[in-house]
Amino acid sequence: MKKKSYTIVAAMALVLLCGCGNKEQASTDGTAAGTTAAESTVNTEEADTTAADTEQGNTEGSTEAATEGAPAASLSDGTYLAKFETDSNMFHVNETQNGRGVLTVSGGKMTIHLVMPSQNIMNLFVGLAEDAQKDGADLLQPTVEQVTYSDGMTEAVYAFDLPVPVLDQEFDVALIGTKGKWYDHKVKVTEAEPYEGRKEDAGEIRDGEYTIEASVEGGTGRASITSPAKLTITGGEIRLQIEWSSPHYDYMIVDGEKYLPVNTDGNSVFNIPIKSVEKDMTVIADTTAMSEPHEIEYVLHLNPGTLK
Repeated sequence: MKKKSYTIVAAMALVLLCGCGNKEQASTDGTAAGTTAAESTVNTEEADTTAADTEQGNTEGSTEAATEGAPAASLSDGTYLAKFETDSNMFHVNETQNGRGVLTVSGGKMTIHLVMPSQNIMNLFVGLAEDAQKDGADLLQPTVEQVTYSDGMTEAVYAFDLPVPVLDQEFDVALIGTKGKWYDHKVKVTEAEPYEGRKEDAGEIRDGEYTIEASVEGGTGRASITSPAKLTITGGEIRLQIEWSSPHYDYMIVDGEKYLPVNTDGNSVFNIPIKSVEKDMTVIADTTAMSEPHEIEYVLHLNPGTLK
């Protein structure tokens, strides 16, 4: 009888022990589950933070990229000296220009005056060579200018007024040489700085005699003028001496007034009034070289950076 009682007590103790063991296991499992849930929450937060950081990084990267690719701020109307860079040592400005050209800004449009090393480039085109060869392509015509080198030698070279669509960024320019083949190039206009000490109005320049690089554009493109040209200022009035490359000009018209040559022998020479050394002006010259006289309209361009 006692033996049976001991068996029942032992069985009850075993049940209680198993119950405690299960409770501890449940507690342990619960703690592990709680830890796993907490870790999951932390991992989710870290993932969200990482995603946010990534998104912010992408946004900042996009902003930086947009800033780097953005066009340079437009310049105010005026005249500047700017650096002209190309992708070829065969296409550059004349050595007398120190790698620069005169950049003119008017009405938000930019044009740089480029003096070439020779007369070997016949035309320029803003764009690709394949487009330059299409009908109606706007080919830039050269003007003739006289340059003086450090050794005193002078030479007649070509010059172009090249439209500039954007500053500090490359753009396409095609050229054709004397062999009739078009070439593609990348160019860039940078470091635009206003002229210092340049005066726009005649009244701000002392009376005296000066020289200035000059060119004309118009007609057949074969006529040119001697450059540098003589410029005289008296009482605030500017007079420019124009010597044509032909003796067949018998008069010029400037602002509605007719002017006759000041010489009788050699190429035709005129002294005409101009309003500014920094603004292009339209003039008319009558030529007798054809079967009958013709009045031809030209655009007179002066390079204020060369005023001496």
